[in-house]
Amino acid sequence: MSSFIWILILVLIVLIVLISNIKIVPQAKAYTIERLGSYQGTWQTGLHFKIPLIERIARKVTLKEQVVDFEPQPVITKDNVTMQIDTVVYFQITDPKLFTYGVENPMAAIENLTATTLRNIIGDLELDETLTSRDVINTKMRTILDEATDAWGIKVNRVELKNIIPPKAIQESMEKQMKAERERREAILVAEGQKQSAILVAQGEKESMVLRADAKREAQIKEAQGQAEALMTVQKALADSLTLLNEAAPNDQVIRLKALEAFQKAADGKATKIIIPSEIQSMAGIVTSMKEIWQADTPKS
Repeated sequence: MSSFIWILILVLIVLIVLISNIKIVPQAKAYTIERLGSYQGTWQTGLHFKIPLIERIARKVTLKEQVVDFEPQPVITKDNVTMQIDTVVYFQITDPKLFTYGVENPMAAIENLTATTLRNIIGDLELDETLTSRDVINTKMRTILDEATDAWGIKVNRVELKNIIPPKAIQESMEKQMKAERERREAILVAEGQKQSAILVAQGEKESMVLRADAKREAQIKEAQGQAEALMTVQKALADSLTLLNEAAPNDQVIRLKALEAFQKAADGKATKIIIPSEIQSMAGIVTSMKEIWQADTPKS
């Protein structure tokens, strides 16, 4: 009975050892395996079995892109200005074996390499160039770091200058310069606004004068048209009356009588001197005589 128990215990121990040496490598991971102290291979994603006591996992490596934000580093520009610059490095492990055995501490190596590369690049630039050439600095640093870390199984995808912190005195000077620039732009905008306002006012006055002139011209045209129409109406009426008169064929006595009526209207007290033709004078005498006879024959009441 006791031997059976020991066999059972031994079997359980073997099962536990075997199960504990079954490894599953997750996605975007890789394990470097050593056998008896030497590199044996790299496990990719999937199920693997490790030989107990002979093989061991040297390093678990992530294949995802990683981001490292390094502390600000003091650098000196070409014109002897000391400033603080911190960088952000985006990298990815492409070879787990080189990453495991290429360098003792990869992160410290990348940080030191980034600091020295940054100092070398900034040392060839002046302050103004440093502040305005971020893209150039980023490109140079990425190229240099990518070449240097290739032997470590690391690919540097991107390098960014996160902050550039110049000395306090230079910051104050830059703030004054920016303030002066803002005031200059504000003055330009105000002057431009006043100019546009004056132009709009002048255009408005010009358009108003043009509209008034057009209105006056239209009024004069309409007045002249009205006078012309009135004159045409009078002339047409006169022509119609003459036509009717000609169609009636009046005798000389009627014509003289009409002329007398016209002179009576003319001599309504407004004229100071009127010359009457002899024919009308005789006609007037006849009319006067007839009027006297009619008044004599009329009985008085």
